[in-house]
Amino acid sequence: MDKPFRRRDLLGIRNLSAGEIVGILNTAENFREINQREIKKVPTLRGKTVINLFFENSTRTRTSFELAAKRLSADAVNISVSSSSVTKGETLVDTAMNLDAMQPDCIVVRHGSAGVPHQLAKVSKAAIVNAGDGANEHPTQALLDAMTIREHKGKIDGLEVAIIGDILHSRVARSNIHLLTKLGAKVRVAGPKTLVPNDFAHLVENDLQVSEHIEDAIDGADVVMILRIQKERQDSAFFPTLREYSIHYGLTNERLDLARKDAIVLHPGPMNRGIEISSDVADSSRSLILDQVKYGVAVRMAVLYLATGGTAISE
Repeated sequence: MDKPFRRRDLLGIRNLSAGEIVGILNTAENFREINQREIKKVPTLRGKTVINLFFENSTRTRTSFELAAKRLSADAVNISVSSSSVTKGETLVDTAMNLDAMQPDCIVVRHGSAGVPHQLAKVSKAAIVNAGDGANEHPTQALLDAMTIREHKGKIDGLEVAIIGDILHSRVARSNIHLLTKLGAKVRVAGPKTLVPNDFAHLVENDLQVSEHIEDAIDGADVVMILRIQKERQDSAFFPTLREYSIHYGLTNERLDLARKDAIVLHPGPMNRGIEISSDVADSSRSLILDQVKYGVAVRMAVLYLATGGTAISE
């Protein structure tokens, strides 16, 4: 049964219900077929305007949102920090209000500080979509990860998912933990003690296990998700050297053999090959990194459609 998406904004996964998450994923599945056509365009959002407001560098996410808007026939406008009036001293709120005066239908925001999309949602009449805010959340990445898992595993409920690496600085980890546990997966996280917050086990009520050793987290896992070392967010030394990190926490074929034989490997990108993941694993048949990128366009098509008044597919 189809029903309106009740939220104007997509600010995070934390406050979504399991039903709302499934509705987005089902809607994305409906849009996936469009990306396989010879002519990849439908008139669904004709006359709508989407602004991509990015204060951090991005290749995959911004391009994915732009393609999603254009394939739905919306007008897409990209604004990067270097061309923003913020560099001239304008506040974020003033920037949002000026953009709002141009009457866009949706503003996609990426910012290095947590909470910026939430702040803009309070002053904007346009729908606000969070494309990543600091180390807080990255909801569409978690949604595309979930779609990738569901497509290849047929379900999420009951799966064992290992998330490995720089947990402390990862908005991807936080959004995925909220999403996967809401849909019934059991999540294990592992990384250096300096990169796993002491209270991380309490991020969700249950189904989250914190391990110090990567081998403990990977053992018997159905899905292994490797996180990028976020050097741009690290203002101190969280581990001695990248080589030592690779030795103790890099995903190799030997470590992947601890997972189930049909385990899949995910990575949000960009990859630091030879540090958090070996090239042998990244390029193997078990790696679905390019599938994540592919499904990301469908997920963002669904998000833009729902944020501008579309109906979610609940079944």
